[in-house]
Amino acid sequence: MIPGQEPDPAAARFAVLQLVRLSGALLVLVGVLALSGKVGLLAGLPEVVAYVLMAAGLIDYFVLPPLLAKRWRSK
Repeated sequence: MIPGQEPDPAAARFAVLQLVRLSGALLVLVGVLALSGKVGLLAGLPEVVAYVLMAAGLIDYFVLPPLLAKRWRSK
């Protein structure tokens, strides 16, 4: 950023979109690890919780970014 210049809102929005995608991918990963039952902390989770985590991650990865981009679109 150039000193004395306002920050670009598009850069912040891009960062938010990428963080939403990253969190979705991590939720799917945690769900898969919980489903495998081979990770100590996640081994005790019920199978339903693992599927819910994976579904939430997929929604977070594929559905939320286009919705946010549509909402933030310039007029």
